[in-house]
Formats: sequence, structure tokens, C-alpha cells
Amino acid sequence: KHDYAKEAWLDEGMKAYKCPQCGAQIICEAITGSTSCPYCGSQTMVPGTFAGMQKPDYVIPFKQTKEAASKALEDFYKSKILLPSSFKNKNHISEIKGIYVPFWLYDASASGSCLYEGIKKKNFRRGDYDITQKLYYEVRRSGQDFFAFIPADGSKNMPDDLMDSIEPYDYNQLKEFSKAYLAGFLADKYDVTEEENRPRAETRARNTLSADLRNTVSGYDSIRTVDEDINVNLSEGRYAMLPVWLLSTRWEGKNFLFAMNGQTGKMVGNLPIDKMKCAMITFGTFIVTVGIAFGCIDGNDDAVMALKIIVPIIVSAIVAWALVAQMKTVELATSAGQYKSKPLELTMRDDIYLRTEESSRRIENNNA
Repeated sequence: KHDYAKEAWLDEGMKAYKCPQCGAQIICEAITGSTSCPYCGSQTMVPGTFAGMQKPDYVIPFKQTKEAASKALEDFYKSKILLPSSFKNKNHISEIKGIYVPFWLYDASASGSCLYEGIKKKNFRRGDYDITQKLYYEVRRSGQDFFAFIPADGSKNMPDDLMDSIEPYDYNQLKEFSKAYLAGFLADKYDVTEEENRPRAETRARNTLSADLRNTVSGYDSIRTVDEDINVNLSEGRYAMLPVWLLSTRWEGKNFLFAMNGQTGKMVGNLPIDKMKCAMITFGTFIVTVGIAFGCIDGNDDAVMALKIIVPIIVSAIVAWALVAQMKTVELATSAGQYKSKPLELTMRDDIYLRTEESSRRIENNNA
């Protein structure tokens, strides 16, 4: 078991400061006299050294440069149709900071079973009646999933959803930690402990097994989860410093924070939406789709006319949803599927027929 006693590993070559505005505790080189906080942007002097900070186990070095981060943000803007034009023209990068963010990395195994109610439907005619049969089944699945290096960031100042969104890192590039990697960059001191972060990793592992077991169920018209019993066995977290570029911009008096994975170059951030553009595109899509529907769908009865309107509404709603989703790329992770070390091990697969329920509807004979 790792000894989590504080280790005095930061020598005279390193200093640290606590931001007076947001409270972030940042490590930097001793030659740094003042800097700006990568989280809130406030300027501060660097007063002294850190004593007794726990030494990380691993580090992934920066691979992406500051110039690459700036270019990535420009490219990130380009494909966003709903971005206000003034944001592109007047928005400017106020800060670009390379920072090593503290993470806890967990190995895990999840095992459990799920009980579902499965229904198969049959429709047929019997004499003057339309018959609907529902065949009910008891569906049971059990299995195991195994995970390696599920991450959870250890900084209260760093938004969890922002860090989840720049995943994944390539853990094949993990290096044994050395202070030399910090040269030229900032580093955050963890203030969320290994124990406090365990529920996040456990939830992700549990959700993944739940989804994997559900995905083994097929051939039914409807499935309902009746019961679920999943246990997660989590290893002790390993402490790692992972590279992140933080880019702060201002537009119309508001701050916008973007993050880029300092290893892979993945850029994320939430952008403002031009509501007028969104409305015009949605309406334009609706009009075009209505024209296509009336030209391609024959018939003028009430059902057909309704279809000619409903289909364009659905299409325009899907287009609007897709465009808005482009603007909101930051979200909390709920699954650990990308950290599975091997496929699902299915240990039980039972589908047991229970009963049949039948309903009928008399067929109206309009020629009688």
C-alpha cells in the first residue's frame, strides 16, 4: 500500500503560490517572480516554496505546444455555424497557460447481474378480430468488466466536466515522475484526495457494466430493467500529473474557458449561441423539408397531410439539436468504457418464458 504521508520533494528549484482570488495552489519554477492564475486570471506574486507536498507517481509530458493550442482554438471556432460573428471578430485570447493537473488513476473490476422483463409482441387476425399477443420473458445477465487507469482530477478549481471532456490520454506514455518535466509549466496541487475521488471512478465502472449487460439483450420489442446488483472493486488510486493547456478568452464582458489535452490536442469548451442564426436555420430547414415532403409524398387525406408536416418538424428539430450540440462540448463522463482492459466476460445468459397475455379488437365491417 502506498504511503500517502507528505513527502518533501520540492527543493529550492520550485516555488508555489496560493491565488488570493480563487484559492488555487499552483507550483512553478523558482525564477518566477509573478504570474497569473490559470483558473481566474488574477495576477499575483509568488512568495515562497511548497513544503511537504506528496510526490506524484507518474507524469505524462506535454506534447502539444502553446502555438498548437492557439491554432486549435481557432480551428475549434471554424466549424461552429451558430457562433456569433462578433465572437470570432472581437473575441481574443487573454491567457494561454500550460498546467500539469493532478489526477488519481484507478484500476477497477465490476461484477454483477441484471434482471430484465422482456416482451415480444405478435399481431394476427382471428375471425372478426385483430389479436395482439404479448409474450413475457424473465431475462437474466451476469458478467464482469475490468478497467485500467480510470481518471478523476484532483483539483477543486478545475471543472470536472472540462477534464472529463478532454479524455482520453494515452497511458502508454506515462513516465515515472520527475521535477524536470515541470520546467516551463505550472502545476496544480491536488486538494481532492484519493478517497474523495473514488465514488467518481466507481460510478463510471458501474455504469459501464450496466450498459454492457443491457447490450447483450436483443430480440425483444421492449425491455424493462427490474433489478440490478453490481459491485465495483477499486484499486488504490495512483497520483499522476497530466498536461492541459488552459485558454481563457473574454467576449462582451464574459469569460470563456477552454481546455486542450496537452498530449493528444483534443480541444473542448462551451461557446455562445447566436439565437437568431439558430432560429433562421431551423425555420429554413423546416421550409425546405416541407417542400420536399409535399413533392415526394402522395396523397391528401388527413393522415398523409399530417405526415407532410410532422416529418419536417422532426428533421428541423434534429438539425437544430445537432448544431447546438456542437457548441456544448463539455460534459461529465458517466462511463469508463474507453478504459476497459478487455471485453465483457459474460458469466450467465438466461431467457425464460413466463406467460402470454392476449388482447383483441373487433374488426369493423363497413360493408355490412
